[in-house]
Amino acid sequence: MTATTLVIARGAYDDVVRQGYDGGDREICGILAGTYGDEESVVRETHQVTNVAGTPQTRYAMDPEEQLAVIDAIEDAGRDVVGFYHTHPTGPARPSDTDAARATWPGYSYAICAFDGYPYLGSWRWTGDGFERETVRLVADDE
Repeated sequence: MTATTLVIARGAYDDVVRQGYDGGDREICGILAGTYGDEESVVRETHQVTNVAGTPQTRYAMDPEEQLAVIDAIEDAGRDVVGFYHTHPTGPARPSDTDAARATWPGYSYAICAFDGYPYLGSWRWTGDGFERETVRLVADDE
């Protein structure tokens, strides 16, 4: 796979961090919206989706009906689904084996915000066989 970049607007980045702090010891999750590209995707909005996992402290599972409604709303607004995000309240700052087992959208970004003293947001593209790290570039909301 070619090296990829996830460009994320400052407001969208701040939303993920704020949602993570608000989630406390529970993983939060959602959908990244903007402009999808094979080599570079741009995130303009985040859409939090309810985590219905049985153990939300260590897992996430998006409410399927809510997830579908959010995807429809993103597409109706003329935006693309760029990928997905969730938090790791106690780390690690990389995809877990469970994340890899549950990934289902090849070519899309999976951003993880980990909180180990300070927030760190990393992103990986799912290849269908595994995750490949991508560059994350933060930009101003109007760029």
